[in-house]
Amino acid sequence: MSDSVRLAKRVAEDQRCSRGDAERYIEGGWVAVDGKRVEEPGCRVTPAQAVTLLPGARLEEARPVTLLVHKPAGLYANDEPGSARDLILPENLMPGDRSGQPYLKRMFNGLRLVTPLERAASGLLVYTQEYPVARKLREEARHVEQEYVAQVSGTLDEGGLARLQRGLAYGGRPATPMKVSWQNESHLRFALKTPDPGFIEYACDTAGLRLQALRRIRIGRLPMAGLAVGQWRYRLAYERF
Repeated sequence: MSDSVRLAKRVAEDQRCSRGDAERYIEGGWVAVDGKRVEEPGCRVTPAQAVTLLPGARLEEARPVTLLVHKPAGLYANDEPGSARDLILPENLMPGDRSGQPYLKRMFNGLRLVTPLERAASGLLVYTQEYPVARKLREEARHVEQEYVAQVSGTLDEGGLARLQRGLAYGGRPATPMKVSWQNESHLRFALKTPDPGFIEYACDTAGLRLQALRRIRIGRLPMAGLAVGQWRYRLAYERF
């Protein structure tokens, strides 16, 4: 393939635009090679291959994205292969997603998990490219309320709920009040500022309860509502944590 060239060079020549603009077209998902969309500017193409701009092609700066993922129990929550990150596939996008965002490879550049969750737990995760979101959910995490539903067994003695509501010291963190209430006879609802991993299980143990399952259903002002297990969606522009 000695006569092949980088796709970005070919697009720049064909469209009579700068190499930078050519790369933006490609990374924006607007370029097809032999009818198939290609998003890598460095892809090699030959003179015999058809390179075209797709209908509606326009030059846009890459907008950072934030993704909400419903992690199933038993799956790691991190940035590595084999984790909940692997769920971010086109076929797992929540039906009815209203973001209008196309699924592009560039949205994985610098994408990081900013809301740790125990492997045994299920529920809402946040992956983001956006610095303000990362700062709020990491550096300011102690000020962001999260909500969990804990499936428990055992009996809570008289005054046990009040003791939980007053909070418990854990991992060097002082006791701070939290909202705890019964959702039904086997499920407790916890609302508290970003807890350390293992805290809710510790709180249940301290109260004489055994934690059977844990699910995070809200982070800040964003609930998991409508997001089925294994699905993900884009954060909408007006949504705030």
